[in-house]
Amino acid sequence: MNTTPGTTPAALIRAVGEHANGLAVVDGDTRLTFTRLHEYVRDFAAALVARGFRPGDRAAIWSPNTFHWEIAALGVHWAGGVVVPVNTRYTGSEAADIVERVNAAALVVAGEFLGSDRYTQLQQAAPDLAVPTVVRVPLGGNDTPSSDVFDWEDFLALATDDLRAEADARAAAVQPDDVADILFTSGTTGRSKGVLSAHRQTIGVADAWGDCAELSPADNYLIINPFFHSFGYKAGFAAALLKGSTVVPMAVFDTEKVMEIVSRESISVLPGAPTIYQSILDHPRRDEYDMSTLRIAITGAAPVPVALVERMQRELSFDAVLTAYGQTEAVVATMCRTDDDPVTVSNSSGRATAGFEVRIGDKDEILLRGPNVMLGYLDDPEATAATIDADGWLHTGDVGTLDDRGYLAITDRLKDMYISGGFNVYPAEVESALLRVPGVHEVAVIGVPDTRMGEVGRAFVVPLDGHRPTEGDIIAYAKEKLANFKVPRSVRFVDTLPRNPSGKVLKNVLREEKS
Repeated sequence: MNTTPGTTPAALIRAVGEHANGLAVVDGDTRLTFTRLHEYVRDFAAALVARGFRPGDRAAIWSPNTFHWEIAALGVHWAGGVVVPVNTRYTGSEAADIVERVNAAALVVAGEFLGSDRYTQLQQAAPDLAVPTVVRVPLGGNDTPSSDVFDWEDFLALATDDLRAEADARAAAVQPDDVADILFTSGTTGRSKGVLSAHRQTIGVADAWGDCAELSPADNYLIINPFFHSFGYKAGFAAALLKGSTVVPMAVFDTEKVMEIVSRESISVLPGAPTIYQSILDHPRRDEYDMSTLRIAITGAAPVPVALVERMQRELSFDAVLTAYGQTEAVVATMCRTDDDPVTVSNSSGRATAGFEVRIGDKDEILLRGPNVMLGYLDDPEATAATIDADGWLHTGDVGTLDDRGYLAITDRLKDMYISGGFNVYPAEVESALLRVPGVHEVAVIGVPDTRMGEVGRAFVVPLDGHRPTEGDIIAYAKEKLANFKVPRSVRFVDTLPRNPSGKVLKNVLREEKS
């Protein structure tokens, strides 16, 4: 058997050799074989070369799940560059911050989508931001014409045979230790941190995930998890590329649309948050769709009740339901296996995979070590050193236990991070924004239970003397400056914040608030 390729260009070449006429991507009416995907990737890379994009340059992608995203990401790698995914829920200010920090040489951005034009938002937030090459992904909206933006087809048309040859040479020169991507994750300091990973690491976690899910060329993989997240990217289309599976991307989640796609495209692999499966099970029209092809479900980010696992297997025909654990800094560290029973799936996040070692450190913190721990944080050696110790252990900030089989259970978080709708929210970042609201003296944010989102934010605000901002003022400002999943859903005004003798806010006391 062939050894695992060390880079995404090598993975694409192998996929073409083994599955040339197999379907790589199905996106509505667009159906790309691995051969056609390869051709598109070469054209995209050649067009980048035409625009002066150099090996090691960075390209940001701010767009939802469509076939364009995969072509762009693999095309950036083919040209020797680094992919920088941007959260589609970010505001123009948040996206501009990332584009500026990575000094992006190219930007692939969605056209009008869900009523907004992201490139216009970016320009409004950062009028002086200059990106040499901007490519617009056509999504059927009424895109604002712009002389400094390439439409998708016009960009691909820049490719010539000579440029393709140069791009091919660059793809062949990419090494496993070269940086493949920079994924940004909010940090406890209040500013997002860029996580650097090498090609061998992106490939390593994708390959391990594919092994645990038992992906094969027979699988049709519906990817609801966003491509800007490691779940949709590395455990998503990268894993499918390695295993020869067909990717079916979904740009906007809709329960009935999911059921329709599962039925129409014979979907066999369906990862997602537990709420996705619950919404399908409870849908009144579920029986109208044939979902008998479903084989594997992979979930995480929230506890999975045993009863839900059993219903998924009994009523949705899943052969196996798996849970997994990871972070952007490690992607997939533990995962269940297909023969694990429902109780194990519900009560654990599986056992080590992808070459990871797992142990429990001081204060029951989960520590990870292995070849796929991130290279480090972008331009932040101090934060890197604080996260990865001298012995190579990644300090996750999560609290858990290991049983005698090596299965990991997540029991708490050392950090204040909470999960809202499947997205990590770091209160320090929200607090930093809310401190700019006129009349706010101090603020502390916590996550509180919510039946639909799992958790949502609640802000405790100490007003300045003589000022009285309203709850509406606070929330409106947050909506302007932050992605929707970070916006607190409620505000409590208090005279003081509870603190310990060293001045640290006692968020456990705030969590005990009942109203």
